[in-house]
Amino acid sequence: MFNRFDICEAYYLALSHCHGGQWSQEYSRLCAMARYFKPSPMLSVDTLSENSRDIYNRACARFLKG
Repeated sequence: MFNRFDICEAYYLALSHCHGGQWSQEYSRLCAMARYFKPSPMLSVDTLSENSRDIYNRACARFLKG
């Protein structure tokens, strides 16, 4: 299901958890996201909706695959 907020929350956490260091492409994307997305301090994998968690899991699998 397409929900802009679910996508932003899921990708923000996935990029935070799965980047390959400060010089990685994922870290660069995380920094770019910070220009338009300011997450709640309470944001965590536990607070994600079912849709967000699915997006998060798929994104982490993709980022960690390489």
